[in-house]
Parts: sequence; C-alpha cells; structure tokens
Amino acid sequence: MVILWLLMALLMLSFVLLPVIRRRRGLIEQVTPDHPDAADPADYGFLRQEELDVRMPGPDQDLLDVLELVERTHDYRAAAQLLAGTESEGELRWQRVQAFAGAAALELQQRPGGVHETPGGQWLRVWRVEQPRDAGGAAVHAEFLVQQAWRTSRPGTEDFRIIMEEAREACGQAALLAPGDPVPYIVELSVARALAYPRPEFEQLWLKILDRAPNHMGAHLAALHYWCEKWHGSRELAYSFAESAAARAPQGSLLAALPLFAVFEHLPEVNLVAGFYQSEVVTRAIHGALHAVHAARPDDPMLAHVRHLLVFFLVRAESWTEAMRELIHVDGHVGALPWTLSADPAAEFALYRALAVAGYEANGGSPATLPG
Repeated sequence: MVILWLLMALLMLSFVLLPVIRRRRGLIEQVTPDHPDAADPADYGFLRQEELDVRMPGPDQDLLDVLELVERTHDYRAAAQLLAGTESEGELRWQRVQAFAGAAALELQQRPGGVHETPGGQWLRVWRVEQPRDAGGAAVHAEFLVQQAWRTSRPGTEDFRIIMEEAREACGQAALLAPGDPVPYIVELSVARALAYPRPEFEQLWLKILDRAPNHMGAHLAALHYWCEKWHGSRELAYSFAESAAARAPQGSLLAALPLFAVFEHLPEVNLVAGFYQSEVVTRAIHGALHAVHAARPDDPMLAHVRHLLVFFLVRAESWTEAMRELIHVDGHVGALPWTLSADPAAEFALYRALAVAGYEANGGSPATLPG
C-alpha cells in the first residue's frame, strides 16, 4: 500500500517519459491501454485498469478486512488484535504497521477536523490513549508521525524537523514496549534519513536491527535509501551496501534482489545513457532479482515488491517474455514501486503492462503461449 512510498520520493519527477521501445530492428509504437490496437488485458487474464487495487503490492486479505472495518467503525481494536497476532521479526508486521499508519494519515488529510467535525484517524489517538502500553499502537503512531511529516511539511523546514523529532521520540517509546521487535528501529531509519543522522549514529541504529532481524528486506530498503541520499553523489556506497547484503543473503532470501533497488535509486544519474537497460550492471541486477524471486517462498510478503520492480526493468530491457511472466504473478495489485511514484499508479502500471503485451506479441507471443 503506502509501503516504501517515502523511500524513493525524490524520484517522483524522474519517470515522466518512457524510453523508446524498439521492435527488433525497427521501432514499435508505444501502445497505451486505450489505444485502438492495444490488446485486451482480459485476453491474458489481466484485470482492467479500473479494477486494479492501488492499496497494496499484493494480497493480504486479513489486512484489507481490518482496514475496512476500522474505516467503517472508527474502532482500533481489530487493528490492535491483528498486529498482536503478527510475528514481530517478519516482513508482514512492518507492512501492516505502515498500512495502518498510512490509513490514519490519509484520513486526517481528507478530514483535518474543525469546530464541528472530528478529525480523521481519531481511532489511532484513541488507541494510544486507551492502550498506552500496546506495542503495536506505539509502532503505528511512530510511523504515522513519519508519514505526517512528509505529507504536511517540506524537508528542511522547521515544521518538518519538529515532527520528525517527535517521531524519533515515539520510536524510542515503541522500542521500550517491545525490546525484541525490529519495527520501531526500522521506522527510525526514515527519521535517520530525514534528520541526517551522522554515520556512527546511523550504524548503531542499524546494528540494533541486525541483532533482531538480520535478513529483513524492508529494513534493508530503508537503510539503502539512507546511503543513497545522505552521502550525495556516492553511488558506490549504496551499491556496496546492496551487493554486500545480496552476497550474504541466505538461500531463499529476497535480499539477492537488493542491487536492483540500488540501480533504481540512481536512475536519474544514468537513465539517459544509451543501452543502459541492457548494460552489464542492470543485467546482473535483473538476473539477481529473478533468481531471488524464483528461490523465495511463494508467501514471502516482499515478493510482490520485487516482482513489480522487475516488470519495470524487464519492459525497459525489452525482455518481453520475462516481463509477462512477472505480470501474471502481480496483476491485480499495484501499490508498489515504481507505480506509486505516479499520481495514478494504476494507469502507470497499465501502461507498462500494455507495452509488455505489445512487445510480447510483436515477437510472436499470444495468449495461447503465455508463459507460466
């Protein structure tokens, strides 16, 4: 859903134009979903653009049910129960914390409140008041403050700094309530980036996460963004961090896909280079990510994130069959990078999907030969 939106926010303006897609020796027309020659997504079992779910990268029906219940009743107890039953070390708890925080932040943005109106997200405030020692509520509150800072203030302003300092304090409180839970420290990674923690302080924070969840993909993505943004112009540090994590990743871990995210972080610096998407750096990162998704557990909560980014790179690299294979797995949910950088994630995803179908069919593919 809102998962990882903030991690790449500065890339928002970097993907206005798509590259020219070549058809073997010539050029093929960019076919948008509403173009008269565009393939019907239903021919491939794909959902229509208006049916795409922009809230999450992949299915989590329990989360959706609870989010809808909280939205309808403004009662936090179902959210508290769901988080209490979600293991602290895994990716799922982190994603659900982000989802609840994002829902509260969005409600507040839509209904800021007034003299005769209760502000949106009031259920989170009630949660903190009625259950001040609930670790889940404390973690959601900390992430809510981080998202509020980005939504309501401009980085570098005093208001932004004040909200982030409050988020930092909230992270500390959440950590005290659940000493073994990595989530409060992962939330603080966003604070570290925003407040430009000195390197030694950041590394101390990172060690706390490694002690609790050394192979946490979401944590590595947040840390990667710190290296990319804090040390301006140091692509090498970011790539080194990503490649080291990939090299030590255990069998079945999606950390092997981290270099692809590092490449994505630095696209504004290199995306005008001819043939970049067929270059050795990108090809190696794509192959690493493909290996990671094939070796990962089918129920890994981060699997959809990697597949969505693969679709982006595979289309740009003109690897049509591979792109179609990943689309089969992720179609239906589009709340992931890179689509969430667009004002209309569903439209952005549908455009890349149409390009993949066009390239696939231009090279002899059809619904009957769709890869499994």
